[in-house]
Amino acid sequence: MIKGKTLILYLVLVAGFGLMGWYVIQQGYLLEKFSTQAATQISVVENLPGNIWHQLVNGYLTNLHHPLAVFIMQLVIIVLVARIFGYAFTKMRQPSVIGEIVAGIVLGPSLVGMYFPDVSAFIFPKPAQGDIDSLEFLKFFSQIGLMLFMFIIGMEVDLKALKNRAFDALIISHTGIILSFFLGVLLAYFLYDSFAPDQVAFVAFALFMGISMSTTAFPVLARIIQERGITKTPLGILAITTAAIDDMTAWCLLAVIIAVVKSGGFVNSLSTIVLTVAYVFIMIKLVQPFLKKFGSVYVSRENLNKTVVAFVFVVLFFSSYITEIIGIHPLVGAFMAGVIMPHNINFKKIITEKIEDVSLVLLLPLFFVFTGLRTQINLLDNSDLWLIACVVISVAIAGKFIGATLSSRLLKHSWKESLSMGVIMNSRGLMELIILNIGYDLGIFGREIFTILVLMALFTTFMTNPMLEFIDWIFAKFEKAKPVEDVDAALDILISFGPSKTGSSLLRLANFITAGKRAKKITAMHLTPSLEINPHDALLFEKEAFGPVRLTGHELGLSFETKYKAVDDVEKEIMHTVKHGQYELLLVGSAKSAFTEKITGGKIKHIIESVDCTVGVLVDNNFRTAENILFLISGEGDEYLSSYAMKFIEPETVKITMVNVSGSVSFPEGVLSSHSISISENRTLDKNFLEQFQLVIIDIEYWKKVAAARSSWISYSPSLLIFSKGKI
Repeated sequence: MIKGKTLILYLVLVAGFGLMGWYVIQQGYLLEKFSTQAATQISVVENLPGNIWHQLVNGYLTNLHHPLAVFIMQLVIIVLVARIFGYAFTKMRQPSVIGEIVAGIVLGPSLVGMYFPDVSAFIFPKPAQGDIDSLEFLKFFSQIGLMLFMFIIGMEVDLKALKNRAFDALIISHTGIILSFFLGVLLAYFLYDSFAPDQVAFVAFALFMGISMSTTAFPVLARIIQERGITKTPLGILAITTAAIDDMTAWCLLAVIIAVVKSGGFVNSLSTIVLTVAYVFIMIKLVQPFLKKFGSVYVSRENLNKTVVAFVFVVLFFSSYITEIIGIHPLVGAFMAGVIMPHNINFKKIITEKIEDVSLVLLLPLFFVFTGLRTQINLLDNSDLWLIACVVISVAIAGKFIGATLSSRLLKHSWKESLSMGVIMNSRGLMELIILNIGYDLGIFGREIFTILVLMALFTTFMTNPMLEFIDWIFAKFEKAKPVEDVDAALDILISFGPSKTGSSLLRLANFITAGKRAKKITAMHLTPSLEINPHDALLFEKEAFGPVRLTGHELGLSFETKYKAVDDVEKEIMHTVKHGQYELLLVGSAKSAFTEKITGGKIKHIIESVDCTVGVLVDNNFRTAENILFLISGEGDEYLSSYAMKFIEPETVKITMVNVSGSVSFPEGVLSSHSISISENRTLDKNFLEQFQLVIIDIEYWKKVAAARSSWISYSPSLLIFSKGKI
């Protein structure tokens, strides 16, 4: 219910702000359109001199059309619409970047421009004679945003980390690039006469068609892998490494292609290529060693002052400036500046935090909207053009899919991994849009082919998650379902925790439950409740969350698997993991401050009601050991707790006291005959009695009655484990 209310409130606020914004825009448009008539009418009503009213209206209209006012209005609308669409697409398990691209297309001539041309003209006005074009503001600010973004992406590429899987990744990446590039050039042969602008040579058109088919979006792909929780799997590691190599290769190819196109031929571009090679050599061999020493000094937030940050920005923009002068794109320079930054994780984290929010939230959406303003889907106004669009999309998919799948299979990867690689490498996203905009700015692409290629970028990115789900579903059909075992058998245990302290306590608890090697598998899972974190932050969050938990596991001599994932819906992911992992026991934590009925309410209640396995909710009161355990048995369906008592007594040092609360419980023979278990009819749970125990175990239904009655023993109880029996 809480989640539903929050969602309703969110939608109401979005609708309210949307209507208010729409009203302001409409009023501004109407004020402009009807100012003369309004001045005449109101001057009569108010008995104001007409010239005074005209001066007032004209003053406001002047302010309304001031370039800065127009740009601020555009900025507000763009950021708001981009966030709404980004949020909507994350709910569909899609990267938010797709939603932001769609937001740009919606605000452009394809939707608002087509159906509300007057409003579109008000938001994005055409400049009058001598005025500054507001779109130029958008263009330049979006380029700054892209430079900052490419700088961050460059920092995420760790050249040393690529070595472990470099051979396989290099083969897969370059096979996909070569095949896609060839198919793109072949496609250009058939499209050149119909779609290439006048005065554009075939070589230039073919080269840009080839590179537009060859790219893979490393940042989007990294986030998809991160969201699916496969970052540490062989497939995830291989995919990220391959995408990083693919991205770097594509940028190198793009630099060469831009040099060739701007110079008018390969021979004329040799000087640009030589200068580019010299630039890369200087950056890696001279600038990078200096920055490495620089990063070793300024590694903390205390040392990383404004002067240091300013120096980083100088390196970034000077690198972009050099590549622009050489004749390649400034984004190449921004990317290269990120690659050579110190690989100290603290340095990267602090710099990324200072740049990322402004880049991703404020400036990058400007680029998507600017791209959307150039994308006119209504230009595809006949079946022939839509057929060509389908052919372009099919060729783009085939090149990457066939190249990556076959090369993966030849390298002895499984069919599932190979097919997944073919799908993953098709994710084009932002990188594709950057290349298309560069081609458009250079006059290589006309509006029709530009629109078709934008649709191709959207489709190939959008299909990645559904296709990976489909592949998982297909191969799951060939895997034998694991038999569900009863509570007395060995358990597969899933631990889901937030704070690392809770994770350590839950792992200690699992260790007691699985004493005597009863557990077949223990999995510790930590979820970050956000899809919009970069891979470096994800690695840092994972390290911080699992560090103390791994130390606890080492201390206990307990082996366990770890699972980390960034998700939008934590509850849904827990339920999904339990179902597909077929766990028999789920252990979760609850804050000690919630010694009320709410311990089993909210998210916990939803999880308990939705999973089929037994759930244990730990209310942690510095739980470390369980040598003395108290079971409270009411006899109202909680007799199954006796089976868990038998698991806890595997170590001979553990002593269990079972309080027969109702006095009418019949215990199994194994419990009655055990020397480690004592049965008590004492129903007075005073402080002196509870102090001898480290853990109290109780069924959820009996707990609800105790909590509702506000029983006094709750306030001085040791750590509490509340069980909810599943359908096992």
